[in-house]
Amino acid sequence: MKKAIVKTKVADRTILDERMRELGLEFGPVIWQHDRVYLPRGYRPNMNMPRMIMRTEMKSVDEPAKYYLTLKRHISDSGIDIVDQTRVSDYVEAVNMIHQLGFGSAIEVSRRRQAMEIGESAVMYLDEIEKVPGFYLKIETKIEDNDKVTEVMDDLKRTLRLFGQDEKSVVQDTYSDLV
Repeated sequence: MKKAIVKTKVADRTILDERMRELGLEFGPVIWQHDRVYLPRGYRPNMNMPRMIMRTEMKSVDEPAKYYLTLKRHISDSGIDIVDQTRVSDYVEAVNMIHQLGFGSAIEVSRRRQAMEIGESAVMYLDEIEKVPGFYLKIETKIEDNDKVTEVMDDLKRTLRLFGQDEKSVVQDTYSDLV
């Protein structure tokens, strides 16, 4: 699946919360996620190389964790991300497969995430990353083959402004780059 993603560091959480109240919007409950990000041998940032991510997700301590395997690849010249995800029932076996494919050691990223759907194919996340100060606001939307990426990205940036965020604070780094 192709996605356009815009992420910004929240400068002032109070302003974000105010805008949310004004618009009558509310994030969903907090979900805890822990990602192990596996990079291919010889990985270099900004070279369109894939990353494999094993995610553990918990919505509540009295519910079992869910596991997901995600392939992410940022295509720099187009500004889109290729994102494919599937639920995994055997975490250990999935990690063994990642290693057999030649992906190296993992970068650990834990976060508290709240989500809110803001359109047919768009989701907004409020993330608090462990070991990284502050909050991040992230908007993801699916890209269809006939969509113009620049128009979609401009729309996402306008949406950021609607929530009181400055597009100058857009963050290009992945969360695994920030930790």
